[in-house]
Amino acid sequence: MAGDEPVIESVLREHRTFAPPAAFARAAHIPSMEAYRALCAEAEADPAAFWGRIARENLDWFQPFERVLEGEVPTTKWFSGGQLNVSHNCLDRHLGTWRRNKAALIWEGEPGDQRVLTYHELHREVCRVSNLMKSLGIEKGDRVGLYMPLVPELAIAMLACTRIGATHSIIFGGFSADAIRDRMNDAGAKLIFTADGGYRRGATVALKKTVDAAVENCPSVRHVVVLRRTGEPVEMQAGRDLWWHEALAGVSADCPAEALDAEHPLFILYTSGTTGKPKGVVHTTGGYLTHVTWTSKIVFDLKDTDTYWCTADIGWEVGAGAIWTTCGA
Repeated sequence: MAGDEPVIESVLREHRTFAPPAAFARAAHIPSMEAYRALCAEAEADPAAFWGRIARENLDWFQPFERVLEGEVPTTKWFSGGQLNVSHNCLDRHLGTWRRNKAALIWEGEPGDQRVLTYHELHREVCRVSNLMKSLGIEKGDRVGLYMPLVPELAIAMLACTRIGATHSIIFGGFSADAIRDRMNDAGAKLIFTADGGYRRGATVALKKTVDAAVENCPSVRHVVVLRRTGEPVEMQAGRDLWWHEALAGVSADCPAEALDAEHPLFILYTSGTTGKPKGVVHTTGGYLTHVTWTSKIVFDLKDTDTYWCTADIGWEVGAGAIWTTCGA
């Protein structure tokens, strides 16, 4: 009835502030609110000049960009004329420094198994997988699907794609065969990385079986590379399927990173598809890497001595020089 409606009082208003310890503030990338406001003012006054400075200071460029920003939304172009590579920025630029033998990735799986990869070791594995893809006919501009558990090989495959200029698309390991089919057909993927299975909440998930059902109707997929994770028996189709460990036997770890245009497609991220056909959002190399490197650095205040911890997640923070830790399947 009118006048009898309950009054809802918000308790989400928070006006308190908590000052950090002085020593912490002095060592931070942004040491004070004054410094933060100055940074915001710089970005607001001339966004192109601001992001140009950030890109130059935080990334390695094979070819310096000529213009920071061209065009109007939605046809803007960032860092025109510039060439770079994500894998090089995440790995190679650290190899000539003390970080070469520093842990880049610390991982623990659901059953309790653990692995640590240094920057040098991670670089070596990425180069080997890059060369494997080349031997399977994957070239710059081709699309590659990743339907894997949260294991180090997922990060390795991602970085390998970026190294040779293949555009990758990660598919959530809980999605159905139909979801894989729709995304891989839309992308026109030539290769899918998967595993025999994965662990989730105490149970095993039959990833390879789901991929098998999907690629029956994916005419563009020529190869499926399978990581042995759970040891569950799987069917391997001759001429199409390869075991990860067998395919990499004897593969060279020498694979120079491709110099890619800043607007080269880096990855395709698909919407969930709950309200219709999944839509692929393409992220390009220069703009994405500039933004994620800078925001990771200042939001988390990453330092060389830090460990960035994420549970069941994959990201590019390995390029910031902080140890990158994950916990997954």
